[in-house]
Amino acid sequence: MSLSFDNHAFKAAQSAVKTFFQKNTGPNSGVSTTAVVVTTLVGLFAYEQYVYLKKKQNLPGPKYKIPIIGALMDSMNPTFEGYLSKWKSGELSCVGVFDRFVVIASTCELSRKILNSPVYVVPTVVDSMRTILCPDNWVFMEGKEHVEYRKGLNVLFTRKALGIYVPIQDRVYTKHFKEWLALDGKSEQYQWRFRELNMEASLRVFLGDFLTDEVCSTISQKYFDITAALELVNFPWPFPGTKVWKAMRARQYIVHHFIAGVQDSRKRLSAGGGVTCMMDAWIKSMNEDQVKGGRMFGDREIALTILTFLFASQDATSSALTWAFQLLADHPDVLARVREEQIAVRGDDVEGNLTIDVLESMTYTRQVVKEILRLRPPVLMVPYQAKKDWKINDNYTVPKGAMLIPTTYPALHDPVAYPEPESFNPDRWGPEGHAEKYPKNFMVFGNGPHHCLGKEYAFLHLIGIVAQASMQLDWVHHRTKDSDKISIFATIYPVDGCIMSFTPRA
Repeated sequence: MSLSFDNHAFKAAQSAVKTFFQKNTGPNSGVSTTAVVVTTLVGLFAYEQYVYLKKKQNLPGPKYKIPIIGALMDSMNPTFEGYLSKWKSGELSCVGVFDRFVVIASTCELSRKILNSPVYVVPTVVDSMRTILCPDNWVFMEGKEHVEYRKGLNVLFTRKALGIYVPIQDRVYTKHFKEWLALDGKSEQYQWRFRELNMEASLRVFLGDFLTDEVCSTISQKYFDITAALELVNFPWPFPGTKVWKAMRARQYIVHHFIAGVQDSRKRLSAGGGVTCMMDAWIKSMNEDQVKGGRMFGDREIALTILTFLFASQDATSSALTWAFQLLADHPDVLARVREEQIAVRGDDVEGNLTIDVLESMTYTRQVVKEILRLRPPVLMVPYQAKKDWKINDNYTVPKGAMLIPTTYPALHDPVAYPEPESFNPDRWGPEGHAEKYPKNFMVFGNGPHHCLGKEYAFLHLIGIVAQASMQLDWVHHRTKDSDKISIFATIYPVDGCIMSFTPRA
């Protein structure tokens, strides 16, 4: 996070301090240097409080800011309970961390307003994100440039394209199921095993077999460095050994191998090869559109775009997958109905290969996935930055430069839209439920110009894993006192890491 004060205010304070020192120090001044330093620090701290309180106005939040660091400790070790307390304190609340003033929106209405106001806000995530993902990455584009770039990506998520990805994903599921079964029913934390499955599925869908197993494994490990560096508060400069420096090194390694894969794909397609993954489909589509004057993407653009797809899908989907296995184990009646549906839609081929037609026919399993995402939304908030002063409601004006955070959890646990919101009830999404009457509350995939392009891809991926696991595996969740508590590492996970054991289904 940047450590700079507001430029004009800082320069004014700096000038005042310099003048004060010139007038009040020296052999004939009669004032000690220590007294001047102490007086100056007290003045700067008082000014810092004045700036914070001026921005805070009437918002709920700390009455005063801890000098210099603000709520640093809370930001470095965020807890779900801390977030929940903020959301309950008011529709808008605030906190100060270093020089960053943060405004948190907790209602569905204000969160949607932020997500749909590109004139006033721009996605920011954290200050180090541009350094890590590269400043010229498409996710930082705005306006028409961003819209046109997204149009060029729509071909990657058509129904035809999604149908190509399903067999690739299915092969990865089978591979990892075999690894789980090889443990012979041993219980252990499965959170990271679920992540490994999801990472490999993503890499194989995005880049096919252009990456070796060794490179895929290394990318999976290095991606931890990127996730760790995207904390709200981090040392801002990429000095060797810092989290941001490690994340940059990880990105360089990943993009290098992605570019090599892009080049291999171009060569193979030009030699008459067929489409085997998302990258192939993208390059083939560009080759066909070239005669029509369509947008051409360079090797680095493709590599950086796939990097952001991985960034957007990896942690969030791994979180959803962890909660899926835990919730289904804890609700055997729901799992039984999933299995009944598999038999109904797949007939005699209940362990056969998946197709998009079969996945789309699993209406109850889709309800289950949607309820998992509602109850335990992987992404709790999406930080934006105010481009200018913005009167967001009748009572408050967000100051220019403030971090403005719309949240998803309160809308997804609104008792009006979802009666008994803390209960796991997939039927609320069925014909007898009324959750579908409140589409504005379901912001799991964002909203507005930066909504998730891969929404249906994510749904089909989760449905496919649940479907195949329900037919091929039995699993037990070994509950602990921390099973239902939420920890935060980019997304949300059970505090105990989801302790499970798997055996073959008879």
